[in-house]
Amino acid sequence: MNRLARLTAGVTLAAGVLSAPAAVAAADPAADVLSVDFSRGTGEFRGGATGTLYGFGDDGAPTQALIDGAHITNTSQKAPYGTQHPSGDAIKVEDGFFRKHGRDMYIYVQDYYPDWSYHGGVRPGDTRTYNQADGTYTSTPNGIWDYLEVVEFVTEAVATTSSRPTDYVFIPFNEPDGGNWYADWGRLKDTFLADWKATHDKIQQVYARHGLGHARIGGPGDTRWQPERSADFLTYADANGVLPDVFIWHELGIDNLRTFRSHYTDYRALEKRLGLSPIHVNITEWGMLRDMGTPGQLVQWLSIMEDLKIDGQTAYWAYAGNLSDNSARANAANAGWWMFKWYGDLAGSRTVAVTPPALNTVDTLQGIASVDRLNRRATVLYGGGAKPVSLRLSGLDRNVFGKRVDVEVREITLAGAEGVAGTPRVVKVLDGVRLDRGTIDLDVPTYDRYAAYQVLITPEQDRTPVAGAVWSTSVEAEDTSLTAATVYDQDPLSGGGWKFLASGSRDVGSFNRPTSRADWTVTVPRTGSYRFQVIGGAPGVPGRHALFVDGANPVIVQYTADLALTAVQRWQYRGSSEVTIPLTAGTHSLSLRAGLDGSTVLPNSDITLDKFLLTDVTDGEPTAYPAPALRYFGGAHVTYDIAGARGHATIRGERQRADAYVHAWETGYHDLGLDYRSAGRTDVDVTVNGRSVAAVSASRAGGWRSTVRLHLSQGINEIEIRSRKGILLQQLTTTRVAHADTAAVTIEAEDTVRHGAVAITSHPDTSGSNASGGRSIGYVGLGAGNTFEIARRPGFDRPGAYDIAIGYANAELGGRHDYNPQVIDRRLEVTETGGGSAYGYFRYTYAWNSFLEKTIPITLTTSGGSLVFGNPLAYAPDVDRITIAPAVLGRPVTVPLSPRRSGA
Repeated sequence: MNRLARLTAGVTLAAGVLSAPAAVAAADPAADVLSVDFSRGTGEFRGGATGTLYGFGDDGAPTQALIDGAHITNTSQKAPYGTQHPSGDAIKVEDGFFRKHGRDMYIYVQDYYPDWSYHGGVRPGDTRTYNQADGTYTSTPNGIWDYLEVVEFVTEAVATTSSRPTDYVFIPFNEPDGGNWYADWGRLKDTFLADWKATHDKIQQVYARHGLGHARIGGPGDTRWQPERSADFLTYADANGVLPDVFIWHELGIDNLRTFRSHYTDYRALEKRLGLSPIHVNITEWGMLRDMGTPGQLVQWLSIMEDLKIDGQTAYWAYAGNLSDNSARANAANAGWWMFKWYGDLAGSRTVAVTPPALNTVDTLQGIASVDRLNRRATVLYGGGAKPVSLRLSGLDRNVFGKRVDVEVREITLAGAEGVAGTPRVVKVLDGVRLDRGTIDLDVPTYDRYAAYQVLITPEQDRTPVAGAVWSTSVEAEDTSLTAATVYDQDPLSGGGWKFLASGSRDVGSFNRPTSRADWTVTVPRTGSYRFQVIGGAPGVPGRHALFVDGANPVIVQYTADLALTAVQRWQYRGSSEVTIPLTAGTHSLSLRAGLDGSTVLPNSDITLDKFLLTDVTDGEPTAYPAPALRYFGGAHVTYDIAGARGHATIRGERQRADAYVHAWETGYHDLGLDYRSAGRTDVDVTVNGRSVAAVSASRAGGWRSTVRLHLSQGINEIEIRSRKGILLQQLTTTRVAHADTAAVTIEAEDTVRHGAVAITSHPDTSGSNASGGRSIGYVGLGAGNTFEIARRPGFDRPGAYDIAIGYANAELGGRHDYNPQVIDRRLEVTETGGGSAYGYFRYTYAWNSFLEKTIPITLTTSGGSLVFGNPLAYAPDVDRITIAPAVLGRPVTVPLSPRRSGA
């Protein structure tokens, strides 16, 4: 097999270093150069830059798969029983946070107050007496500073109700230099310093009386780097024995990409001048609206913090529970989530020197690189520039990587804050390239400055890496042929960063006339089924367009509502819509239109258009997750020392496992294929979203493909692979099997048995709602009798593991805030009569007639016990329909894996 013959076009090979066909193009002279020296280590990977502020809303919002995949190590949340926001209570979200990768739970103690700025922006005095048992108060002074009583109550709550109190970090003051009590430093410096000591001492006293040892405290928490205030603070804190365990300030703004490093340098110089040992730094708020969900922006920030080995938390500009706009829908990834995931994949590695075209410059190419010696994997993450990129990779140790290497480049492009981004596609490969002097030069085109790229370098594998395994293409909406629509420039620097970005920095709007249309001429390679995806912004209401193929056969493109509570969000907080269409091989005109007949518009068709994508899904869109791209725990790792299994993962024993985060475009059945080798009879346990659902086995030594038909949730699904007797895992592959969905049972909510106040709501066609059949039910909950009930029937009439997918709406807000939508996650409980129960929290959907989907896994223990849905304590979400599906269909199938199929 001539492996070198499969080099992807566009790769530049250093003279005398790599062997390649003469036709390979030279380096692009207009490209940006990103140099990586893998021989120059810069320290252990810290991995703390993707922390969040209020990234967690309630238990399960975001879902565990999103949390674990994003590898969140630190977060700041609301003080227990706080009233600043309806959700985000640290105690309520800690189980999900700490389940895998969470290390440090920070809490904003002042978020106990309901208003912003806190307490009207004025330092409280002594006008209240707090009941330390429940946090209530009377308007009576008691000789104790009111806020000190709040600090004691909050600390006591953590000490007595948290399962991980020693993993908390208390932040007594948030932005004291802003509108929160101490802005006038000349007049209030002494007050703040005394208050810092008082709160510090009180927190320690509470932990001491519970035998918890030293409580970690972070501060001062200024809005920006404040050299004078910081010097005064550290001098006082050192003299009085109340130094913070974590030094905190915020980096908010566009220009902070230029000044960030200098602020850090100034801080470390200040420590040295004062004779202090280095204190860990966490930038507990960083970035602007324009950065969230945008991988090319995020990587610029992450590269700074990883370079400095400090932690950071994304600023909280929208609402709680969506990882600061770095996830989509109830359980899906946007492009920002994949950037978080790639960054988390570096855990266990050591970072190396990266030289970008320019440091400390706004909106430029930046990168992070590392070497994982255990798994023999080198990684480069980069993005932020608009030009093509020439990667100059040097210092690759032949003792680690051998004589030949494989290189895979994956791309993720902007999909909007609420737009779904699928598994990043492989856009370029080098297969078995000879490695001399440890150097590779590689040219990669750049989609736009908002895209990001992952480069994986491994020793040569016994798997053939493939670029573009599934055909896909895209076009910017502004590059289509437009009628009765307007192209708008979306300047990333406008508004001081208070904007959500558009792919290519332009989008299409004023798409609100009967004749409005966007025509795209596209050529597809074969006859089959294709997914057409639109990235666009539906301003607070669901809406519709019509997609014509060659001027006929219109298909309705249904949009769910997007966030539009402010002018900044309206039309800019972009989501996505997907439809599947049949196409014959050849060239077609795809015409997206605001109306069906050219004389009337479809409901709420005034939707901005950013980008169109077309993907071949004829074969179920098989998507491979190769062993070198997975995460490993308990000693499992990738090996290159076994003939026939180079690049396979060795997994053996109950403690070893591999984690994969697989994407499903829609809820339904998928075939999960496991390609592996075994030295003898073996077994493999498959866990999906925390539940062991299948065991596969091989009867003897050899290469095998075991296939399990799984029910996956729309979005991200966490799959864990274990093997007691041991396997060498080559890859996982997921393939959609839509015809198997007939095994699931779907019930319209209005057809269930309703009890109490539960009522049917009709959604007229003119509303643009995506409610199935135009109806839903509401007023579920807020009383034990307000429920709906589903009798058992064929399809879920046996005990076993099931998924219950709920189409739901929740537009409840609670309270007012200057810029954070005060969303409330609604809880829905399902109880099996005579059996067990399960529940889920359902996030905000922007409108009561706009429905998203979330899955509740449940294990049924009876054959006939009906399913009762409700919430005795508060309202549940409105419900459109319910789909109940067995978690697994049939029995797993294992067949020999032929060499021809290996790596397919």
